[in-house]
Amino acid sequence: MSETSTGDAVVSAVQDARSAVGNWRLASIAGAAIGVVAAGAAAGVAIERLTVGRGMRRKARLALDSSGPYGALRGMPGKVAADDGTVLYYETDEVEPEAGANGSRKRRLFGRKVPAPVTVVFSHGYCLSQDSWHFQRAALRGVLRTVHWDQRSHGRSDRGKAQREGLPVDIDQLGRDLKAVIDAAAPEGPLVLVGHSMGGMTIMALAEQYPELIRDRVVGVAFVGTSSGKLGEVNYGLPVAGVNAVRRVLPGVLKALGSQAELVERGRRATADLFAGMIKRYSFSSKDVDPAVARFAERMIEGTPIDVVAEFYPAFSEHDKTAALAIFAEVPVLVLAGDRDLVTPSSHSEAIADLLPDAELVIVPDGGHLVMLEHPETVTDRLADLLARVGAVPQAANVGTYGSTAHQPGR
Repeated sequence: MSETSTGDAVVSAVQDARSAVGNWRLASIAGAAIGVVAAGAAAGVAIERLTVGRGMRRKARLALDSSGPYGALRGMPGKVAADDGTVLYYETDEVEPEAGANGSRKRRLFGRKVPAPVTVVFSHGYCLSQDSWHFQRAALRGVLRTVHWDQRSHGRSDRGKAQREGLPVDIDQLGRDLKAVIDAAAPEGPLVLVGHSMGGMTIMALAEQYPELIRDRVVGVAFVGTSSGKLGEVNYGLPVAGVNAVRRVLPGVLKALGSQAELVERGRRATADLFAGMIKRYSFSSKDVDPAVARFAERMIEGTPIDVVAEFYPAFSEHDKTAALAIFAEVPVLVLAGDRDLVTPSSHSEAIADLLPDAELVIVPDGGHLVMLEHPETVTDRLADLLARVGAVPQAANVGTYGSTAHQPGR
């Protein structure tokens, strides 16, 4: 498809989406468009007619159902109320008990206080859930203490109470949510904060509002596929004309679609094959990603209701935490991104690293937005190195890579 025809299609798609409320066929198109927004892109992208065979889609589902354990890991559950009363869900994976030479538990000297262990807190991205860290969670399980939580209105957390009352979401609120989770799940001891996409922005908001927490307790930070601002300038791989058209009308389209959630959800289901292709394009770059992993990502994104997609999206154009990065100047930082990320381009990670010159910058070749699922070995390896550098795990700790997402012939 040429850039001219793509741009015309995008403009036409947005015009159709504006009148989607009263028309089933146009609602289907609008549903597909919002599906792309759920992957972190702009609504008009959906009209790029990517070819996705129904047979491949069925194959992916079968692969996931028969052999894909993705998202099946569970820990000790917990809940905490955010400052507006929203109940947030988290899980904790504890360190395996240390044993002596004969297999018995080591004895501790009477009266000696055991220092609190390092806790690694994972924050997920937009329209995902804590399960998006599946590979890293599996690799670190039993090695050190980890906390995985679902952001408000995502996963097993409740719908944002303030949002139910009509208040918009902002990144600062997500920072306060993270503080509530830390207070409940890791009230003492050193912290390593790991965030992907929106999760990285959440960490920046936490630092801006609670700089003393970063200074006193945070010993390491990993920013994965995220941005400190200027997301309104991202073109999502679209031609200039198409991007400009989408930006002009997107707020109104989102507002209309968010108010017609049931209709648009039916439209999104009706265009499931196109939706699957959109997710794959905006989540992954590699051609050999296991279909089961692609389906796993699709299921997470599909699980985010359209009205939640709509109410979160405007916060990203307003996001600007560049100044907050200075709070991490004395903390070991890993900045990692895929070199073909269309949602938060690697240039945004490079901008973060420029402001934190002591940070380790890793650009993963042939990596898309969901780089931690696409190249789990690389992400886990660099994260394990960060954890070793800050003393969270011994240098010789057995942190595995927990397999690969590359599709194996005959699987």
